[in-house]
Amino acid sequence: MVALERIIIDADFVSRAVPPRRRDAHKGMNGTVCVVGGSRLYHGAPFLCASGAMRVGVDLVYVAVPAQIAGAVRSLSPDFIVVPLPDAKLTRGNASKLLAWVRGADVFAVGPGLGAQKPDAVAQALNQMKGDGRSLVVDADALREQSIPSIRGTGSVVTPHAREFERLFGVNLPDGREGRAGVVAAQAKKGGVTVLLKGPTDIVSDGERVAFNETHSPAMTVGGTGDVLTGVTAGLLAKKVPPFEAACAAAYINGAAGVAAAKRLGLHITASDVVDEIANAMKPFDRLE
Repeated sequence: MVALERIIIDADFVSRAVPPRRRDAHKGMNGTVCVVGGSRLYHGAPFLCASGAMRVGVDLVYVAVPAQIAGAVRSLSPDFIVVPLPDAKLTRGNASKLLAWVRGADVFAVGPGLGAQKPDAVAQALNQMKGDGRSLVVDADALREQSIPSIRGTGSVVTPHAREFERLFGVNLPDGREGRAGVVAAQAKKGGVTVLLKGPTDIVSDGERVAFNETHSPAMTVGGTGDVLTGVTAGLLAKKVPPFEAACAAAYINGAAGVAAAKRLGLHITASDVVDEIANAMKPFDRLE
């Protein structure tokens, strides 16, 4: 067995991964993200995901949510284009309508706030959305075993926490970091995806490389920070950062934003506080060409 390349994610890694912005940039050149999620109980999750993507510096973010919560999501910010979906569940039909309405999206971030879904229906929807060589970031309730065949080999990223990882791949995670790294790498290779396993130490692998991010604050256990991370990952993918590098850089940036929020506010932060610090976390990596 060939040894995995092992990487510690640091500022130098992120600096190489984040692309420069062209001096003559115009709208559309820096990527478009569509967040697909939300449900009767969860309207905040897709909004937080969209906020993470927007703060990365993409040009447009759509938020596709069930029509019954579209007004609530729309009222949270003028920065997003809210698309009301006719069905409360994520289905192939819903995905087909969305693709007709949202043309030109570079990346779909699917899952934040979806709630309970039929796994086969989610898999069919993902299969629709992956068309035209599009990458996906899959999170939360879209992380089902049936989803993997739909996104295998598409340059997509899955962002589970430990329980979601075990549900997605049908394997148990050991407690130790090294043991987890081996399991994550094996499942990434088998599934044909990049895995970002969230935890006190994030572990990222594409099956050939494994990377560790230790930029974190214990205040980040608050709900919603994972949704922000999904958005940051989608935003970097939309800016043409390769999947493995996008997942690694997103883990670092999200973690650095959380550390900054906790430094400012103590152990009392919200996910929105993390969003507010993303621009400052990315500012050291800004450059023009």
